[in-house]
Amino acid sequence: MPVKALFKPFRMGSLELPTRVVMAPMTRSFSPGGVPNAKVIEYYRRRAAAGVGLIITEGTTVDHKASNGYPDVPQFFGEAALAGWTKVVEAVHGEGGKIVPQLWHVGAVRRLGTEPDGSVPAYGPTETLKDGQVVVHGMSMQDIADVIAAFAQAARDAQAIGMDGVEIHGAHGYIVDQFFWAGTNQRTDEYGGDLAHRSRFAIELIQAVRAAVGPDYPIIFRYSQWKQQDYSARLVETPEELGAFLKPLSDAGVDIFHCSTRRFWEPEFEGSDLNLAGWTRKLTGKPTITVGSVGLDGEFLQFMVNTDKVAQPASLENLLKRLNDDEFDLVAVGRALLVDPDWAVKVRDGRESDILPFSRDALGKLE
Repeated sequence: MPVKALFKPFRMGSLELPTRVVMAPMTRSFSPGGVPNAKVIEYYRRRAAAGVGLIITEGTTVDHKASNGYPDVPQFFGEAALAGWTKVVEAVHGEGGKIVPQLWHVGAVRRLGTEPDGSVPAYGPTETLKDGQVVVHGMSMQDIADVIAAFAQAARDAQAIGMDGVEIHGAHGYIVDQFFWAGTNQRTDEYGGDLAHRSRFAIELIQAVRAAVGPDYPIIFRYSQWKQQDYSARLVETPEELGAFLKPLSDAGVDIFHCSTRRFWEPEFEGSDLNLAGWTRKLTGKPTITVGSVGLDGEFLQFMVNTDKVAQPASLENLLKRLNDDEFDLVAVGRALLVDPDWAVKVRDGRESDILPFSRDALGKLE
């Protein structure tokens, strides 16, 4: 199957990409104090120089006291951090690539003791106590408004420093997804109940971001069925339910849906070979990004469970057929691109035998 489909330009409104290859967001934790440094600049520049059309940055925390859940992750607020991201943008644009930040709030995943202020508990839809101590603060209406405002301001700042759009992280059991998921959202007000009501937080957040950046600035929304807490979790069970879930998000202002799956080749529903990105494109009419073990013969959980496992480069024939059939529009590459910055040009030039395998040992040596 010819690889040229991966290297055709893509255009949607103001977003023009030189290739269909997207760098998936992957937390690296090498921004001490939340500030991207020279190492971060070079990391993204190298991928842009080697054929990646769109870089989606690692998760970047919005300006809320409980947004962070991990050490040394980058912020997307404050003079120093935004100055660092401005240099990243300049480096990526200098290589002909495009870049968007993934805007992130971890919600109830946060643990006491986490930087920058260890006394701040997690924030989430529903309060949780442990040994009489609040470990997850149940969000008030004002808290909800504050978090939404933080996302809107981050998007406004992204536009101001020259980012090519934004991605809202609505997947994997973080704050937006915690509102979607009945297992973490036990609210009895207008933000809880059935999935339509549990989606209200995300809808209002997307609307606020859209209002902040205007009608033409690209907004990507990442969502998933699976969660960190439950790999078998499903928000919806049928195409009809998926369509009902996605339409309000699309109407709120999403331009592109980033459909997170662990294996891109797996059908989402019985009776069709379409994956989650394929169904999302069919139901919304919006462009979609597929992701999940692209270019590798094993998925991430296998690697985490078996530390000796090595993920070898895998055939792209299935992926290319789906892309040529317009099942989805863009392809996000995670671990394969993480370990081999030149993955895209090697694929383009037919040098698959030169692509580096992925292992925990290789990950530990990455710069």
